[in-house]
Amino acid sequence: MKCYTADDDHEPNHNDHNHPKKAQDTDMFTSLIPKSATKQPQKPHKPTTHLSLVIQEAISLSGIAFPMILTGLLLYSRSMISMLFLGRLGDLALAGGSLAVGFANITGYSILSGLAMGMEPICGQAFGAKKYTLLGLSLQRTVLLLVLTSFPISLLWLNMKRILLFCGQDEAIATQAQAYLFYSVPDLFAQALLHPLRIYLRTQSNTLPLTFCAVVSILGHIPINYFLVSKLSLGIKGVALSGVWTNFNLVASLILYILLSGVYKKTWGGFSVSTRVGNEIGARRPEKAKLAAVVGLSGSFVLGFSALFFAVSVRNIWASMFTQDKEIIALTSLVLPIIGLCELGNCPQTTGCGVLRGTARPKVGANINLGCFYLVGMPVAVGLAFFYKMDFEGLWLGLLAAQASCMVTMMVVLLRTDWEFEARRAEELTGGYEILDENEGVDDEKDQPIKAENKGDCLC
Repeated sequence: MKCYTADDDHEPNHNDHNHPKKAQDTDMFTSLIPKSATKQPQKPHKPTTHLSLVIQEAISLSGIAFPMILTGLLLYSRSMISMLFLGRLGDLALAGGSLAVGFANITGYSILSGLAMGMEPICGQAFGAKKYTLLGLSLQRTVLLLVLTSFPISLLWLNMKRILLFCGQDEAIATQAQAYLFYSVPDLFAQALLHPLRIYLRTQSNTLPLTFCAVVSILGHIPINYFLVSKLSLGIKGVALSGVWTNFNLVASLILYILLSGVYKKTWGGFSVSTRVGNEIGARRPEKAKLAAVVGLSGSFVLGFSALFFAVSVRNIWASMFTQDKEIIALTSLVLPIIGLCELGNCPQTTGCGVLRGTARPKVGANINLGCFYLVGMPVAVGLAFFYKMDFEGLWLGLLAAQASCMVTMMVVLLRTDWEFEARRAEELTGGYEILDENEGVDDEKDQPIKAENKGDCLC
């Protein structure tokens, strides 16, 4: 019995009867050819221009970045509102409160923030690799780590006055700073919850809820300050307590959103540029991860120039919002342009740190920051301020040197990044599963044999 191909509508060649073996072999061979290969040509892929990819990536980044920018501005406005109330209490309260805020940032908030960043690459890549339970585990462990870290920091804050007096600080200012920090201790535990919750949501690209919750908490910050500082006359203690109250309001609103929206259901087994890069690396799309990094860095330079323009524009009026001391106003107007230049370097290097976190290399970013700030920035600041008698301006020039060197080093590291290698490393980090683009390989799916991509896969 003879077999014919699907597209043989004509009679077979009569010459084949003279060679029956050859005709039989030919017919058997052609009968094995799939119909899709002989009758249905594959649809050509629609070409995609590099410009459209850039625009698409910019839109994706904007969807994450703009809500986070608004959230950051709102959270910073909370500190500005607190400083406004401190300024109204007098120069002593302003000096003590400012010193306490600086001490708290260095010895407390920055430590908690740095520890929390360790969960960002894991969450970002786990979300991209669709390993949702890993997000929930990271959230639980990070909260526990930050809460435990808050206890020794609390002991340090409770003994701040002794440390300041030992360093030669004025006793009256040290007393005010101690009072502020004493009532700010609960804020450490609020931050221990706030940082992981923000990362948990951000790595899932749920950034709008963060903004809405921040708006709600900040709207209540002014009346809380007015009630505690003006009505109850608690002074600097009231300013500290209002900050704690506002942060716990923000934590409560975020937890309420997570519970009501059901975001936790996929991630609870028993959340920027780092998000985009982490998701794409985790999904084994290194080219898209590289594009996300480039677009994010380009946007950071735009933000840096915007910050420089803003700092130069308000240099003569900014300090007058907080105090009427002419010397302070003059110093502020002198250094604000330098601060603007610092932001021009800070925006790209911060984005670079986000890219490094997205590729699970936070240690590289930490080493760059430590080296540039302590080996470059500190010697320059000390030399200009104390040996060249540039005083306050010299300190800020030292920070500018640190930011500039940090930005340059970060750019060099990113330019030398092997994105294919980082994608393979992310696969190992998240368990070795290959995640394919949902539109990739659809046309060829029927024509390709099934392959075991993972060690646990088998062909039965």
